[in-house]
Amino acid sequence: MASEEQVILVNHNDEPIGLMEKIEAHEKALLHRAFSVFVLNNKNQIMLQQRAAHKYHSPLLWTNTCCSHQRVGETNLQAGTRRLQEEMGFTTPLKEVFSFIYKAPFDNGLTEHEYDHVMIGYYNDEPIINKNEVENWKWMNAEDIKNDMQLNPQNYTAWFKIIFDKFYHYIQQAKQS
Repeated sequence: MASEEQVILVNHNDEPIGLMEKIEAHEKALLHRAFSVFVLNNKNQIMLQQRAAHKYHSPLLWTNTCCSHQRVGETNLQAGTRRLQEEMGFTTPLKEVFSFIYKAPFDNGLTEHEYDHVMIGYYNDEPIINKNEVENWKWMNAEDIKNDMQLNPQNYTAWFKIIFDKFYHYIQQAKQS
């Protein structure tokens, strides 16, 4: 089994307790390590991606710049950098800003139960999206995302709605300091 198909199972302290095939972990709703990357430009707009149409869950829904799962031996920042290149076709320095645990069930019976490490980076150019992963992309202001998410929640991934609320709070606090 390829290492990219496995996730790192963790306890509530983010300590590794085993490996499991990704789909099985999502079927059993087991807590595993993950990361979410938010890329902003110099206008403080967030780069969103629309998931590819053939994705096994949440196809064509909008979400943060990229997210995935760490591989064995990979730091959070290495994983974020790798996946940003794989999905969006660029790299930029990332900084881990917070982490938290969430659980998000999908309509197809799978559940994301993740110890999520949220990272931020800055980039001003256009991505070169990987069409196997990403259908489309756009820049949006945080306020516009927040408002659109309230009006059209069905357009966004389950995890993005959870993570965005925490990320929005983070960027509001950063503005005040």
